[in-house]
Amino acid sequence: MRNIKTLLITACAVAVLQSSGLAAPETYTIDPAHSTIGFKVKHLFSYVTGRFNAVEGTVIVDTDKPESSSVKSTIQASSISTGNEKRDAHLQSADFFDVAKFSTLTFESTGIKQTGPDTADITGNFTMHGVTKPIILKAHFIGKGAGMKPGEIRAGWEATATLKRSDFGLVWNKVIEGTQVVGDDVAINLEIEAVKTL
Repeated sequence: MRNIKTLLITACAVAVLQSSGLAAPETYTIDPAHSTIGFKVKHLFSYVTGRFNAVEGTVIVDTDKPESSSVKSTIQASSISTGNEKRDAHLQSADFFDVAKFSTLTFESTGIKQTGPDTADITGNFTMHGVTKPIILKAHFIGKGAGMKPGEIRAGWEATATLKRSDFGLVWNKVIEGTQVVGDDVAINLEIEAVKTL
């Protein structure tokens, strides 16, 4: 009985939205196989790039009220990959991410400001190494359309951000003749593809 009542309420809500010309917010689930959580940090006189391979999360899109949209994601710290096993092991250790103690990185949006037809600044709380601080993602909507499976709808975004790892307690470093081995500034590059929840 309760399920029937819930369905009726949902149907009425959809009908009201449709009659008012407003579209219901859409929920998308991040597809980790087609998403990249990438980063770049200076190493002496060049840069090391890497990514986190395990991410999950949701994107709620309200096209009529973009400021009401939201993003929430969780990244497994142990999934860090830079293409070098020895370096990855060091990054997982207590010198850096200390994945045994801090197993995840999380982001939860607190506000969205549309800056153009397909762009927005997404402000949110980012937690890494047990420290939570606000960051701003500069996001760009790539597109939306049919997926490979019948009835599937997918959407994609890209976003960038910069942060200082020292702000999150990742302070390990060495100095060689006045040059730091690892830079403090980290460039974040996100490529997100997500599937609409039906």
